[in-house]
Amino acid sequence: MKINKKALLLGTMAFVLVAASGMVSAYASGSSGTKKAKIQTITEGVCIGSVDVGGMTKEEAKKAVDAYVDSIKDTSFSLKGANGSFDATAQEMSVSADTDAAADEALSVCHEGSLIDRFVESEELKKGNVAVNMYLSVDKQKTANMIYDKSDELNIKAVDNSLQRNGDSFDFVPGQEGKEVDVVKSVYAINDFLQNSWDGSANEIELVTNTVQPRGSKEELSKIKDNLGGFSTDFSSSAAGRAANVKNACSLINGSVIYPGEQFSVYEAISPITTDNGYQIAGAYENGQVVDSVGGGVCQVATTLYNAVIRAELDIVQRYNHSMIVSYVKPSDDAAIAGTYKDLKFKNNLDNPVYIEGYCSGGVITFNVYGVETRPANREISFRSETLSEEDPVTQFKFDAGQPVGYFNTEQSAHKGVTARLWKTVTVDGTVQSDEVFNNSKYKSSPKIVTVGTAGASAEVVAQLQAAAAANDEGSVKSIAASAAAAVQAAQTQATQTQDPNAAGQTQGAQTQDPNAAGQTQGAQTQPTDQNAAGQTQGNQTQQPAGQTQ
Repeated sequence: MKINKKALLLGTMAFVLVAASGMVSAYASGSSGTKKAKIQTITEGVCIGSVDVGGMTKEEAKKAVDAYVDSIKDTSFSLKGANGSFDATAQEMSVSADTDAAADEALSVCHEGSLIDRFVESEELKKGNVAVNMYLSVDKQKTANMIYDKSDELNIKAVDNSLQRNGDSFDFVPGQEGKEVDVVKSVYAINDFLQNSWDGSANEIELVTNTVQPRGSKEELSKIKDNLGGFSTDFSSSAAGRAANVKNACSLINGSVIYPGEQFSVYEAISPITTDNGYQIAGAYENGQVVDSVGGGVCQVATTLYNAVIRAELDIVQRYNHSMIVSYVKPSDDAAIAGTYKDLKFKNNLDNPVYIEGYCSGGVITFNVYGVETRPANREISFRSETLSEEDPVTQFKFDAGQPVGYFNTEQSAHKGVTARLWKTVTVDGTVQSDEVFNNSKYKSSPKIVTVGTAGASAEVVAQLQAAAAANDEGSVKSIAASAAAAVQAAQTQATQTQDPNAAGQTQGAQTQDPNAAGQTQGAQTQPTDQNAAGQTQGNQTQQPAGQTQ
């Protein structure tokens, strides 16, 4: 058992008061000569915690306690929060004992204190072992960091009071209080448990939690009525997957309430960008190319919101332009999303909360920022895009021996390289008060990528194609490929006629009966395949403007 000297004193005081003076005197005379300096060993029956240190010197007792602490290093404790728990071993929390204090206290039993103190301790020893505190404790900083890192698993996040747009008005939506671990108090609670409650078996420790009230009173949120800024972009030409992504990301942002001083991350709001979260595969920008990616199209959502936010004049914390020009806004009007390294973040720098409304209708996405309008009615802001320079793209040819000569397919449309900036103009009563550069953007040029078939072409024709490609002469590449395809077809037709005279007659008859047939055949070969393929590819790219920049 652990000894508490004050408790022992009170519990046995009555006994001591009625004890015969002779007994006490005898005990005193037998003990009064004992000097503190002569105390060499701990009284038999004394324990430090559960470690029997009776008969040991102070140093021996300290070593015994150290050995015990080492033996429990793999003991696991369950640290319980409001919403869950996690396990941590004694070693992970760096549990240690104050061996000096514990050994000194053990050594003092029956050797130090008043006559009454020593008498009481002596009587307790007759009943069994007496245990003093081992003074176990954890490394405070290490344990605090551990609890903090696990806080998401332990806490119940408060749901802030919010609003729901209902026609032209707002309905108040009550939130829910949360529970949050008090890290500092919890560390002290762990130490208290180890020193005063732990019996070596019960290893569950209740962490200290605080109640977190939801933000936003009904009165505060009822002030949100004014449209501070809005913007729309068109995605009606988007392929089905891209359109679905735009609608999904928009719905995840819609209804967000941002409180004064709070920062909003578009990426965090729409994540995770996975099929499980409603996203589909669509075109996205990656390393200067358009590729298929889950969530392609979400950049248009970020761009539309960006333009609404800057018109509400909230603070832009982070904004990146796309790697290549997009079609749905002018240069420098865009905002890209790419994992966690390209994000649109903004901060509510106003004195009141703001509400983000987002919706899609008729192939158009719209965002509005509602709040409390404090700007003068005669003050207006506007933004304009200025292109500073342009770089014309080149055409990149890929020769494919697996495709017949005459095959000409545009795999990717070209994008101009552009350097641009966005200006913000403020007017009061129509008079310009300020006209300043708001952002700067640089977009890479991206080549038109065309695959050209060479199967069946002579070495001379292939060399001609390569020379025209090196000169970036797309017209010559098409012409050479078409002529070579016609020659190959003519040779095949001649060979067929030579091998089968009847077939030749049938062919000649067919040509006589339908003078347009040959023209159709040659036209099919001569007509560059890219007129359809390139058009389809470019059409797909136009329908799928820059989504994620990954």
